[in-house]
Amino acid sequence: MNSAEIVIVGGGVVGASVAYHLTQRGVKDILILERETSQGLGSTGKATGGVRAQFETEINIRMSLYSLDLFSRFNELTGGDCGYEPRGYLFLATDEKQLDHLKDNVARQRALGLKEVEIVDRQTIAGMIEGLNVSDITGGSFCSRDGFIDPLAVMSGFTMMAVERGAKVLTGVEVTGIDIENGSVSAVRTNQGRISTGNVVCCAGAWAKNIAAGARIDLPIEPLRRQIIWAKSSAELPGDLPMVIDLSDGFHFRPAKNSRHEMLFAYPDPAEPSSFNTDFDPAFIDKVIPKAKHRAPFLAGAEIVLDKCRAGLYEMTPDHHAILGGCEIEGLYFANGFSGHGVMHSPATGRALAEIILDGNASFLDVSCLGLRRFKENKLLMETAFI
Repeated sequence: MNSAEIVIVGGGVVGASVAYHLTQRGVKDILILERETSQGLGSTGKATGGVRAQFETEINIRMSLYSLDLFSRFNELTGGDCGYEPRGYLFLATDEKQLDHLKDNVARQRALGLKEVEIVDRQTIAGMIEGLNVSDITGGSFCSRDGFIDPLAVMSGFTMMAVERGAKVLTGVEVTGIDIENGSVSAVRTNQGRISTGNVVCCAGAWAKNIAAGARIDLPIEPLRRQIIWAKSSAELPGDLPMVIDLSDGFHFRPAKNSRHEMLFAYPDPAEPSSFNTDFDPAFIDKVIPKAKHRAPFLAGAEIVLDKCRAGLYEMTPDHHAILGGCEIEGLYFANGFSGHGVMHSPATGRALAEIILDGNASFLDVSCLGLRRFKENKLLMETAFI
């Protein structure tokens, strides 16, 4: 193809959602460019699949509420099964300051419509997960609406519907530059030739900074490796195990899909430098296992399944919030910088970008606080609930 009305750079779950929502509005001439040989080989395929509305800022909470509702109706909307399983997120506080923070968050979340979230005490937590070490726990927060999805199934469902409505996907195509004429997008340059277009949506994840630089836009995004350990327990895991997050160090774990024996461990290693490294480092295991044994002694004998351990990339912004919307170049839009929340916020992101492109602003939800200009205007947001 040598032209398209809208070119989406990046065929992961965010790019697929943007295409889905644009075609839902009647746009057909959409081209998704994916640099890998197939979709889902980047960050989407490496994600843990957690979805939650337990955030600190209003915009993240509202993004989650919209997205959770769509996930619950995914089959109705796309004909596919996204695997939405509302088993909950349990945040654990180990001091009064952390608990007060959770109480503030829960009050805000409930005020915005998340009625399923609640503060839970140590005794309740002990009853929720048999064998959990609660000796140092002061309390926590739990939301039964939070849970898990299948990131690749979400991506596939959005893509399938977009393609049925007229969008096209090209794989193995890497964008090498963006042509600008008189302050507006005129084309994208790729390793397979030039594609004329008046609109480019950058959904390139951790690689977005380089795409933006091709148009001389400074996008404050840095790649950060996140590693996931896959383990298998000989004993059955407690039933209905939620995502469990220890606020003292960020260690968290969840059960693997359709398994009572396998689980995923993760931990935001503060020593991890910014890089595009996606190799799993076996030395990471030694950092995480002591944390797992402390918080959940029933995991002590779990066997590490090394061939299922993996690493992917977060796309980090200075305030850990996404960058959504346009810039000073007419026709150039961004959906980047989710800082680990791209999959869970992909439904809201897709609709927001579709409305911004077609209407000039997102009317279903005011996302103007996520605009790129906030970094120049020093209007950064504050979110501590990222893992």
